[in-house]
Amino acid sequence: MSLRIATFNVENLMTRFDFTGFRNQLRQDRVIKLFDIRSEGVYQQLEQARVIASTDDTRQMTALAIADADADILCLQEIDNMEALQAFEYGYLFRMVGNGYRQKYLVEGNDSRGIDVAVLMREETRDGQKIELVEIKSHAMTTYRDLNLFNDDLAQNARIDDKIFKRDCLELDLRIGGVPMTLYVVHFKSMGGPREGLDGRRYTMPIRRAEASAVRRIIEGRFGAGNTDDKRFVICGDMNDYQERVDVIGRRRTGYSFKHEDESESALDEFSRDGFAENVVRRRDPLDRWTLYHARGPEEQWLCQLGYIWLSPALARTNAGRLPEIIRSGQPFRTVFPPGQEVERYPRTGWDRPKASDHCPVVMELDLT
Repeated sequence: MSLRIATFNVENLMTRFDFTGFRNQLRQDRVIKLFDIRSEGVYQQLEQARVIASTDDTRQMTALAIADADADILCLQEIDNMEALQAFEYGYLFRMVGNGYRQKYLVEGNDSRGIDVAVLMREETRDGQKIELVEIKSHAMTTYRDLNLFNDDLAQNARIDDKIFKRDCLELDLRIGGVPMTLYVVHFKSMGGPREGLDGRRYTMPIRRAEASAVRRIIEGRFGAGNTDDKRFVICGDMNDYQERVDVIGRRRTGYSFKHEDESESALDEFSRDGFAENVVRRRDPLDRWTLYHARGPEEQWLCQLGYIWLSPALARTNAGRLPEIIRSGQPFRTVFPPGQEVERYPRTGWDRPKASDHCPVVMELDLT
């Protein structure tokens, strides 16, 4: 009995406009900056037109990427609300996959921009096994105090009674053809820009480390610490951190080379430590594990993994011979691909935009028997 499960940060699936760019230049779209707009009313009209004009292409590509993943269970990040999810599913995804995802789950989380995690599920797997939700639980209200995770590193940016998850950790108890499986969907704290002499990743790492530790404690609290070896659980989501990266060296005119680098520390060490869970994307070639291309000019370019499927030891053993897939056809043309990894892009893909998302979906077919 098989199950295809995927995770995908769809990048700002919104039902509202953000007009704060009129007063805050940092939040103003680059095309608007080309024009001298002195009236806030005119700015709002132009911003609405810009977003509407670009969104249709973007969401067609998002739906194509999801269709290519062809998952039975789809974990999504950066969803505005259930209305946005339903409108996208009906207006775009339905045209690609038909009546695929009738079960939809979203709980409002903590993000200041209002973006949430969500789960879409088919009613049955492809081989006809029923997909049932037994229980769903949000951990958005869990604090550092609740799990005794507050420490000196966090004290610089947080208080002991702050909520741990910057979005949520959504826990779903499922039965797939009668077989139990627990799914955890997360979207960890973003890296942001440099602050106080540290790059954004280092500065925000204590928060992500606490989030990863919290997920692990929730799982161990559920199944018993040291007693998870035979349990079926999966942790999916955009974790905004990486244990390795591929440096991209060069520029378009002169060509590129690629160098794999291991990171000395990562928030995700909480999951890999002592075999608690396996990041199955690491089964792929070291240059072929990336789900995002990061670039700030030719001097700062790399490929890294931000989208994850972590399997419990039991599921990892059962699926030892399987490899996850990474859907990259929705990447813009500016993304630099290592040799042999090039893909055919979706129609109307741009140099930088439109694109399916800045992230790539990750999908894996699991044997649950």
